Amino acid sequence: MNRDLKEIDFEKIRRRLKTAKLFYPTGQVTRVIGLTVEARGISARIGEVCDIIVPGEPLPVKSEVVGFRDNNTLLMPLGELRGIYPGCTVVPGGNSHAVRVGPHLLGRIVDGLGMPIDWEEPQWDMGEEMSVDSAPPNPLSRKRITDMLVTGVRSIDGLLTCGKGQRLGIFSGSGVGKSTLMGMIARNCSADINVIGLIGERGREVREFIEKDLGESGLSRSVVVVATSDQPALVRLKGAFVASAIAEYFRDKGKDVMLMMDSITRFAMAQREVGLAVGEPPATKGYTPSVFALLPRLLERSGMGLNGSITAFYTVLVEADDMNDPIADAVRGILDGHIVLSRELASKSHYPAIDVMESVSRLMPEIAPPEHFRRAMLIKEKMAIYRQSEDLINIGAYAKGSNTKIDEAIKCNDSINDFLKQDLDQGFSFEQTLEALENIKM
Repeated sequence: MNRDLKEIDFEKIRRRLKTAKLFYPTGQVTRVIGLTVEARGISARIGEVCDIIVPGEPLPVKSEVVGFRDNNTLLMPLGELRGIYPGCTVVPGGNSHAVRVGPHLLGRIVDGLGMPIDWEEPQWDMGEEMSVDSAPPNPLSRKRITDMLVTGVRSIDGLLTCGKGQRLGIFSGSGVGKSTLMGMIARNCSADINVIGLIGERGREVREFIEKDLGESGLSRSVVVVATSDQPALVRLKGAFVASAIAEYFRDKGKDVMLMMDSITRFAMAQREVGLAVGEPPATKGYTPSVFALLPRLLERSGMGLNGSITAFYTVLVEADDMNDPIADAVRGILDGHIVLSRELASKSHYPAIDVMESVSRLMPEIAPPEHFRRAMLIKEKMAIYRQSEDLINIGAYAKGSNTKIDEAIKCNDSINDFLKQDLDQGFSFEQTLEALENIKM
């Protein structure tokens, strides 16, 4: 008997079992309401991907389990609802959504589900399969942030210094320069790899961002995830998770990753659509409770790891330039700093339109050299004094010599503004930024 057992190739059996296709109980679509499909007869978990077989269509419609109601399973398609009708067969897949990750992604543009859209490629089975909905790392497994990350933007490196593994928000209304600033950082930052998620953006802006703002040099070391505003809400949500999963893969390989996501507001709007569709009650400004539960789950995934780091910039589109918008307020409380873009500065052709006085990097005091930090605080003090007296200065009501501090602020104001302005195609090393900081006339 022992000899018979030795002759059995257990490794071959293990391989066959691993690749065997399991059969799950199938069900049927009972009805379609709004964005959701109700199915009966299947046993599936929240987040599990199912196939809806539509007769006459070559491929099944991928859908995800988002809830349950009256013994029915609620599904939300990861594609078009068109063609689905009561009676269509529903087949559970047994797994949640996963994406293929690896070095082959560099320089590529993928959709919200992780599939390439830059050119036709029938086989996309390279790399490792990774779940897109992983949990944030254990807080005790994160290293402390001790090193600076150079963005190449003088106003950030000089006055809002960012560290490797830090997470910052870029807050502004529409049309103030969020995408342009992201492109500048992607081209000039000192990170090894960029992962850029364009979530809920206009289709017209995607190619414009890639060719104009990012450029060929930026794209060569980047992975771009695109889920435009016309895509289903669930695909927009998945786009944010796919971008995070790709960034996590490279971080775990020991790389310093720059993750940029535009925008968190449209991610929250997509989750609001999903929540309302499955019957969640609207709360603050129509946002459902699940929105505020999902935000930290997404934002906490970036940061330091055991080997590499994910430095993250998340844009937040604030309605009517209201920085106390519910999403802006929630995101600001989670992140390690915020950069506010000013419409007033943009109207004066001051680019990048960063309002340094309203912005803060919570880690700058810990990571910036003492002399650099002291100089930055002195410059911000001069800016604050000038802003307080700006109206009097502009109408000519201030008499020179009345206040020594105001006189000093007026003297250095033009020099400070010259430092803060930067052409779109310019990038500065940290040494050049420090030198320009020291050359500001006080």
